[in-house]
Amino acid sequence: MKIFSAKQIYEADKATIKKNNISSDQLMEGAAVQLFNWLHYRIQGAPVKIHLFCGIGNNGGDGIALARHLQDHGYNIAVYVVNYSKKRSDDFLVNLDRLKDRKIWPEFLEENSVLPEIGRDDIIVDAIFGIGLNRTPDAWVVHLFEHIQKSEAFVLSVDIPSGLFTDRVPEDEKAVVKANHTLSFQVPKLVFFLPETGIFTEQWEVLDIGLDPEFLMTTETEYELIGKNEMLPVYIPREKFSHKGTHGHGLIIGGSYGKIGAVHLASKACLQSGSGLVTAYVPKCGYIPLQTNFPEAMVLTDADENHVSKIEFNIDPTVIGIGVGLGKDKDTVKALDAFLTENKKPLVVDADALNILSENNGLLEKLPAQTVLTPHPKELERLIGSWKGDFDKLDKAKAFSKKYDCVLVIKGSHTITVYDYKGYVNTTGNPGMGTGGTGDVLTGMITGLIAQGYNPLNAAVFGVYLHGRAGDIAVEKTGYQALTATDVVANIGAAFIDLFAQPENRPEANENERPQE
Repeated sequence: MKIFSAKQIYEADKATIKKNNISSDQLMEGAAVQLFNWLHYRIQGAPVKIHLFCGIGNNGGDGIALARHLQDHGYNIAVYVVNYSKKRSDDFLVNLDRLKDRKIWPEFLEENSVLPEIGRDDIIVDAIFGIGLNRTPDAWVVHLFEHIQKSEAFVLSVDIPSGLFTDRVPEDEKAVVKANHTLSFQVPKLVFFLPETGIFTEQWEVLDIGLDPEFLMTTETEYELIGKNEMLPVYIPREKFSHKGTHGHGLIIGGSYGKIGAVHLASKACLQSGSGLVTAYVPKCGYIPLQTNFPEAMVLTDADENHVSKIEFNIDPTVIGIGVGLGKDKDTVKALDAFLTENKKPLVVDADALNILSENNGLLEKLPAQTVLTPHPKELERLIGSWKGDFDKLDKAKAFSKKYDCVLVIKGSHTITVYDYKGYVNTTGNPGMGTGGTGDVLTGMITGLIAQGYNPLNAAVFGVYLHGRAGDIAVEKTGYQALTATDVVANIGAAFIDLFAQPENRPEANENERPQE
């Protein structure tokens, strides 16, 4: 699913209006109908009080139009116009007149207004600011936001939580509505997936408001949301007469005294992801643990007992994953330098190999084209430098990826893979995966996918998706606190199988376009 910028969404509105020969007001009415249907399906006429806080732009117009449908169906509503400016959009005024025609008189809130009383069991509809917001709201509006939050009522935001920008991090957290649920028109917003902005909505859902499909399909976007539908076309099926030699050979290089488990996890994940053969290259202290605990792997050892001191092997791997548990001994640094100077194989680089690269920038120039780097936040900062907010981080990550022609996997709650100035936002995974070893598993999975013939970008995006999905399947049995990296490895196969599972039918997916009676 594409993630459109605010500018592109406005262009989609215009294209839809022109192609369908409709007015902007009619487009707004369609959006209001979808909002009503969503609410009505869930509360089914319950005598709950619904407070609609509406701005004076088009987002407010959506809220005002929604209020009319709620009133027509007998709901107990209170409508407030947040009068933050003298300017009003035409469509807001049209819908305000329609509301008044039904003898519904909104309460206009201004700087010195007494704020309405809101019950904890009430529902709040936030339709104050939309995606066009370009400045921090005035202090009195921020005070209103705080009043809404203190009520502890359920907050439903229309399109985007009010006060949230689409292209930068807000300077003041209090200046943004904290929504329990956001109904995003047609497409999700990038801010739903970034650490500093995703905190403003607990859940989000897309409402189809009928924007022109041709425009949406043909317009290129800077970011794409990755789910099952995006990954199915990427999947490479097994051929009947294939064998272990045709499925590639993954080599995992890493480990040091006390950190052999990282290589074990990465190597097993590489095999479970489909690599035909897996070899682990470790210091001598890792030989017995790996041969004992992971019989499917072949093991090569360094001359040194405790760390990798020279990377030499007489095999011909398809791809190499390097860095898990590696350590930064001076001999290891020299060994990595010498290895990168000679290596021509595709690479997946993680953990201490990343830290060595960040401390020796010249080594970055030695990476093969489309090397996959998988840093966690601190490793990323060491590579690209510090940043001011999530959008600055993404800009720097894209510039870094372009400079070194590498695929950069920015690990997090919604891992974002960056290559060629485009970002791929992952939708799988859960908080239970924030535990030691899960990053090693991801390195092994991406290595295993490249071994089978996936190009590095597809391997990274698909690997991140499968990694998160395996964690999601595992957590159903373990719970968040008990989830381990080993559990993730054990469910990689289930994640592959889940690609072809049929979704359950949702009754609300068949809702009528007109308001329900």
